[in-house]
Amino acid sequence: MFTGIVTDMGEIRSLERRGDLRARIGTSYDTSGIDIGASIACSGVCLTVVELGSDWFDVEISAETLDKTNVGAWVEGQKINLERALKVGDELGGHIVSGHVDGLAKIIEMRPEGDSVRYTFEAPRSLARFIAPKGSVALDGTSLTVNEVEDTRFGVNIIPHTQEVTTWGASKVDDKVNLEIDTLARYVARLAEMQG
Repeated sequence: MFTGIVTDMGEIRSLERRGDLRARIGTSYDTSGIDIGASIACSGVCLTVVELGSDWFDVEISAETLDKTNVGAWVEGQKINLERALKVGDELGGHIVSGHVDGLAKIIEMRPEGDSVRYTFEAPRSLARFIAPKGSVALDGTSLTVNEVEDTRFGVNIIPHTQEVTTWGASKVDDKVNLEIDTLARYVARLAEMQG
């Protein structure tokens, strides 16, 4: 489990196709405190550490993950958002995030709003019904509050701090980002279906 509070920007150092895709990710994390088998959210995708170096870790990415996320578009030198798994007693600053991406959202518009940037996203119709004003979403592993929803489009504000410490500062219109809907919204919708 994660919180959607990004704690490092990693860099894709290498990508190698084997049976699955293997990625080497550079990090400022102290890798001596990471175990083989640990889960790290990589731009919102929960991936398992399979090898470690002094300032990098390797993950293997399945075809299913490549199909459902933007990981297949990663390139060497690209920055990605990183978050270590939640430990008992850690501060829960965002919302509960599983790292199981539901689909891709597309940036439709970006415009300055004060010091922040207002982003408008297009979500897949199948996921849009789970997105509600003042609810939470995880986009590329970042916990964000939804401002407004109109059909399959929704908006969020990203403050300057988040733009600086995550990959959001380099994002652009037409980028596709990993979308994880709020787990609570999923269960509420399922309960409503069962009672309806």
